[in-house]
Amino acid sequence: MKGWRLDLPNGQTYFKTPSGRPCDGRLVIDFLLDAMDLPFLNAYLDSIGLPSFREGSNFAAAGSTIRPANAASVSPFSFGVQVNQFLRFKKRVLQLLGKDKEIDKYLPMENFFEKGLYMFDIGQNDLAGAFYSKTFDEIVASIPSTLLEFETGLKRLYDQGARNFWIHNTGPLGCLPQNVAKFGTDRSKLDELGCVSSHNQAAKIFNLQLHALSKKLQGQYADSNFTYVDIYTIKYNLVGNYSRYGFEQPIMACCGYGGPPLNYDSRIACGQTSILNGTSVTAKGCNDSTEYVSWDGIHYTEAANQFVSSQILTGKYSDPPFSDKMPFLLKLKF
Repeated sequence: MKGWRLDLPNGQTYFKTPSGRPCDGRLVIDFLLDAMDLPFLNAYLDSIGLPSFREGSNFAAAGSTIRPANAASVSPFSFGVQVNQFLRFKKRVLQLLGKDKEIDKYLPMENFFEKGLYMFDIGQNDLAGAFYSKTFDEIVASIPSTLLEFETGLKRLYDQGARNFWIHNTGPLGCLPQNVAKFGTDRSKLDELGCVSSHNQAAKIFNLQLHALSKKLQGQYADSNFTYVDIYTIKYNLVGNYSRYGFEQPIMACCGYGGPPLNYDSRIACGQTSILNGTSVTAKGCNDSTEYVSWDGIHYTEAANQFVSSQILTGKYSDPPFSDKMPFLLKLKF
């Protein structure tokens, strides 16, 4: 397994220290929780120091895929593993509840498992990783089996009482500096925004099939809510109209090495120091991350995440759109 070391400048904008997030500050999930007057979720895997799971838990891990991990995977915590972790979490919570009042205050109540919102944002790494070894046609052909794996996990959660599902589609991965650097050296392979066309096309095909799966499951499980959120359109709109939204750099990374046009070098991650061509170099953060959409060439800046979450909260990018019956429409601050 390749390790993720998240040193400064990760976390510099909001937390003032590395927070386990590959970002200078908050992620989309953090802004959504804030809008619902809920505390940030603690990570299931980060259980040192008595974290509270009263309001929920985060099972996401950087680099994770829907498909089972293999020896070359960045993260061993694929979707099936994350579902297993949740099932273990739920079982342990139900075993502990009521045994000790001191412990109870850190645990969700039993009815939270049915009433809670189950949020998913996964699949981008399956597509992006596949481009290193497969043709475009092979990648497209593999999407149904990837989504079958996702469907299996969702059904396992349904069988355990989950009823409110919130599913993000995948963003325009062709616009990430990492992919432009690797696959966009031939200008003819870029679209009018400077994004890798094939990667975005694969994301669109994936999203069409993910949307269809969401509709199918909604029809199959009438007692549930399946909300599909079009993150792709929000993010592509941000890259295409960046200056309108107060940004100056739609594709270049804030924290990286190499300077314009991408400031991204796959050999050196944000915050790290390495020897390149006999010289010690450091991938440093930019002076003002609010000017950038991309934080480290793969993930978005806090400013971009805030924009994305504000668009999600308009309800315009959801299917079905927000309604009063939705369990997660609480006090919105945007």
